[in-house]
Amino acid sequence: MMNHLIVMPILVPLIAGLALLLNRDGSATPRRIVGLTATALLVAVCAMLVFQSTDDTIRYYALGDWQPPFGIILVLDRLSAMMVMLTAVLAFGSLLFASAGGDEEGSNFQGLFQLQLMGINGAFLTGDLFNLFVFFEVLLIASYSLLMHGGGKARIHSGFHYVALNLAGSALFLIGVGVLYGALGTLNMADMAARVAELDGDRRVLVEAGALLLLVVFALKAAMLPLYFWLPRAYASAPAPVAALFAIMTKVGVYAIIRVFTLIFGPQAGSLAGLAQPWVWWLALATLALGGVGVLSARDLRTQAAYLIVLSVGTLLAGVGMNSTAANAALLYYLMHTTLVTGGLFLLAETISIQRGKAGARIVRGRAVHQIALLGGLFLLAAMTVAGVPPFSGAIGKALLLQSASPAQQPWLWPILLISSLAAIVALSRTGSTLFWRASSSEKNTDKHEKNPEREQADKGEKPEKGRKEAVSAGPLRIAGLLVLLGASPVLMLFAGPLTEFTHATAEQLADHEAYIQAILVRDSMGDGS
Repeated sequence: MMNHLIVMPILVPLIAGLALLLNRDGSATPRRIVGLTATALLVAVCAMLVFQSTDDTIRYYALGDWQPPFGIILVLDRLSAMMVMLTAVLAFGSLLFASAGGDEEGSNFQGLFQLQLMGINGAFLTGDLFNLFVFFEVLLIASYSLLMHGGGKARIHSGFHYVALNLAGSALFLIGVGVLYGALGTLNMADMAARVAELDGDRRVLVEAGALLLLVVFALKAAMLPLYFWLPRAYASAPAPVAALFAIMTKVGVYAIIRVFTLIFGPQAGSLAGLAQPWVWWLALATLALGGVGVLSARDLRTQAAYLIVLSVGTLLAGVGMNSTAANAALLYYLMHTTLVTGGLFLLAETISIQRGKAGARIVRGRAVHQIALLGGLFLLAAMTVAGVPPFSGAIGKALLLQSASPAQQPWLWPILLISSLAAIVALSRTGSTLFWRASSSEKNTDKHEKNPEREQADKGEKPEKGRKEAVSAGPLRIAGLLVLLGASPVLMLFAGPLTEFTHATAEQLADHEAYIQAILVRDSMGDGS
């Protein structure tokens, strides 16, 4: 049974998703029970995979017993185990929140949610470049529908841009994969890593071109400058549970950059070694700088949360560009923190928006929220940790990154990262004071001069967006979802020691390219191919 555990993060959401799509009529309660049960089971399976990965053995699962490099394989190491576990926890918190009623705003939410989980987990586990493309397409197809869940002009408009850009990215991905296959004769990542050092001059140029095409695609998925402009509008207009799950989507792009360019174009690649790092380093710093500007300029809490994701992407990719074991260990800890906290911030923005009435999530003076102590406390926690205020997990992650910078990198990374963190502190302080302090000091329900989006839409003959609810207190499911994600920061802080030990061991395993190649291409008694 343990040999088949690697495939379970794909099978569990696949089976649950198909069952939910085939039985989509009737009461929403049975669908919620199936979705939450499947996601809870996924958390348990992924926890077992993390435990299994701690022995530092790289395992693979050969579908149909077709052994590498010829068959389709799934690979379990510390990094892939960490990523699927992170996805499962994020999904569970998001689905708890959605099950309070947001999943009924459109059709097939629960089934599509599970299929997107299948695509994300497959992307983290696959050991084959073509199947990375396949799982990218699975998660993107599900995300297209989830993004426009519930309808509305804003969602459809931003969804169109999201779909168009990702279709272009998919075309480039397929071209890049074709070029690499033509030059190397394989798409198994371990086999590619073994062959790349043996290339002659002409084929080496083709491989370099194909690799740079993939870098463009992964940069688009990760939302790295200049390819991040689609993200703020798309994430801000998405339903809150979808936007929270989308917090892991940019990390799929970051993961792909780490996996492909650390393994295939590692030190064994000769002149192609470190191909992506110079590009990633400078573009990451630019992403970090402009992300800080975006956070300051945002006039809506959901847009601000989206720019905080851009800020986190810049921070993560700066760690990738630093190209060291210490930097990789630091960015992996920061990745856990930022994925869960920014996901929770989207859920919090939706809860605040509902309770503020027509002011919504806009950063303007309006009606006080009903649960001001609870929501204000959660916002303070989220703001402090996402901005990197000690002693929370954001500060720990950023401190580790700053510490891992080389003397040549410090003059660039330190001022940009610290100034962007200051920008986040200023912006979130302004947001918190506007939403809670100024509002709570007034007994008025709303500012007289505040615009009413619903009235403006009615005047224009447009139908108001679905999903706008009366100001009511958040129920237990919404609060539970918020606590799962925002409560991750204190947990990451309290267990920072064991977690940083895990991420450091993960970074060391990533640096051992020969061990990965041998584990996949040399079958022995430890192999899990089945």
